[in-house]
Amino acid sequence: MKKVLIFGGIIVILFGLLAVVNSMKQSQLAEGNPFGKERIDPATAELVNDPNYQNVILPEELEEILEDNGDVTVYFYSSTCPYCKEATPRLVPISEELGVDLVQYNLTEFDEGWSDQNIESTPTIVHFENGEEVDRIVGSAPDEEYRAFFERNVNN
Repeated sequence: MKKVLIFGGIIVILFGLLAVVNSMKQSQLAEGNPFGKERIDPATAELVNDPNYQNVILPEELEEILEDNGDVTVYFYSSTCPYCKEATPRLVPISEELGVDLVQYNLTEFDEGWSDQNIESTPTIVHFENGEEVDRIVGSAPDEEYRAFFERNVNN
């Protein structure tokens, strides 16, 4: 009986240590992230240093732009979305080539964006003018569609 208690105690201590180490690792991953959060999803942590995911917009920044009747083009993505991971390396260079300031809203970190902006799937790009949505493109699209979207909405 003593052996069972000793082994049980050791197992509980090991799980406790594992939880502490995991928590410390999550805190380290979140350090200096552009999302202003103490903890971020591991999939998001993998993208923090990726040059294609650097033009981050926070929910309160987007809300302020829209309330001030501003113009903005927003790329709503999820850091766990395989379609986003395929589309982003094509989309970002196209937007840069055309001089479009494409801000990036991470729905994994800020899930209120799903309902706030009526996002049904990712990736989704929405163009706002005077604080109102004027166009959107949903899903991973061919480069020509992204280019046409930007030219139609931003470079008119």
